[in-house]
Parts: sequence; structure tokens; C-alpha cells
Amino acid sequence: MTRMPVLFVGHGNPMNAIKDNEFSLTWKQIGQSLPRPKAIVCVSAHWETSGTAITAMDSPRTIYDFYGFPDTLYQAVYAAPGSKILSEMMQKQLPFARLDYDWGLDHGAWSVLSRLFPDASIPVVELSLDRNLTGEQHYELAAKLAPLREQGILVLCSGNLVHNLSLIAWQDTAFEWAAQFDQTVKKFILEHDHAALIHFELLQNAHAAIPTPEHFLPLLYLLALQRDDDTVQYFCEKVTMGSLSMRGVRLG
Repeated sequence: MTRMPVLFVGHGNPMNAIKDNEFSLTWKQIGQSLPRPKAIVCVSAHWETSGTAITAMDSPRTIYDFYGFPDTLYQAVYAAPGSKILSEMMQKQLPFARLDYDWGLDHGAWSVLSRLFPDASIPVVELSLDRNLTGEQHYELAAKLAPLREQGILVLCSGNLVHNLSLIAWQDTAFEWAAQFDQTVKKFILEHDHAALIHFELLQNAHAAIPTPEHFLPLLYLLALQRDDDTVQYFCEKVTMGSLSMRGVRLG
């Protein structure tokens, strides 16, 4: 079986789920270019837990973990099935993880998936971010998921390389420091310098770019699954609203 690609998507505004724009239309094109996966494992910035959790329900609910948006967004539903088989297989690889029957699909997952695979027919399982782990520990955990790629399963990592909502500018612009941080991360990915990115807090402008780590951490899951022969492709290469990077990365 062909090794599945791995995606990191800068998810940004939840409205991308229902609004056609340069980002959401690019996600749609990428979905059309991917081999169809048997199932999807999503690592989202919007599910942080104490300890590692794996969704295991048959029908994960659509979670509206945001406020202040038009009613039409709260009416959107992404009714993908779950996969108990995949959840239990992941738990064997991550025996310290617990199975979760309460969460569902947060907007970091469904706003992107609704564009990649709009028919919502592919089973989706979410893997949480344990807030107690260091960057190095997240990377080591993610490496245990490597067999999934060989089994036709797509790993989708959803976050943002630059994510500082306290400094948002409500216009299509990029602060110099934000653009610089985005380019620095791009460079280290191309150079396969995972160590520099695992210790992201040491990078120049890291405090401003990612004042809290949850939106950056999904990138470490992509990096841990990188193989030497994987091609690296970027998409949505843009910093907008001053301090929000929409950059996406495709491996393989």
C-alpha cells in the first residue's frame, strides 16, 4: 500500500468552513489531489487535555468552540463517522492514552475536513494534545503513529505557525516579526532541522508568534512522521491579519 501523505493546515478563521476564499478553495483542491484515505487521524490545536485522549465514539458531534459568528456557521454539521477499530489500534500504539466518548470534532478539525472531504464519509478520530508534555515529548509520542501512514490513514495536523489573537489586525496584512517567524519555520522544515522546531520557544520572535504553544504543537506531529524520501510542499503561504499564519505543509 502507498504511504499516505501527512498534512499540516493553518486553519485560522472558522468561517473558512462555509466561505469560499483563497484558503478554503486551496484546501478543496488539496483534498481532490490526495489519495482517498481509509480513515483520518486529526491532531487539533483545539483539544487540549491532561493526559492523552483518543475519540472513540461511533458518531462524533460537530463542536462549535467559538462565538460571535453568523448563525449559518452554527448550522453547519460535519457528520463523519468515528472508528472504534482505529481508536483501539491507536491505543495499542499509545497504551498510556485513554479512549474518550464525549469530545467529537472541534473546529480545528471539521472546518478543514469539510473542505478536504466534503462528503464526510471517511471515519475521523481525534487525538488530543496533552498540555503537560514538552515539545520533545509531543514529538516522541507522534513518532509512535508512523505505522498509520502505511495503512492508508491520513494524519491531519491542524494549527497555525503564527497565532497571536491578542495582536490581530483586522486587515490583510502581516507584521514584520510574524512574517519573519513564518519564514524561519519554513526554512527549518526544508532543512529537516527538527531539533530547532521541537525547541520552538527558543526561536527569534517565538514569544510574540506563539504566546501559547497549542497552535504550534500540531506541526511537531507532522515532523515526527516525516521520512527522508518525503517531498515537502507548502500551500496557503501567507500571514494575514497581522499575526496569523495560514501556511500549510504537505509531506509525501
